[in-house]
Amino acid sequence: MSAKFEIYKDKAGEFRFRLKASNGEIIASSEGYSSKQACENGIASVKNNAGSAEIVDQT
Repeated sequence: MSAKFEIYKDKAGEFRFRLKASNGEIIASSEGYSSKQACENGIASVKNNAGSAEIVDQT
């Protein structure tokens, strides 16, 4: 099993996504979106930007 994005509706009726690792652990979760399309756009943004994202240590 590989990592996957899951789209779901929260208790407030907003669309959210979570990224699950291959072992089933949730490794990222999103804000709430008013539409499924906006949620899918959020997933696309993560896919496009995460690989080249800079790590900024603010500790």
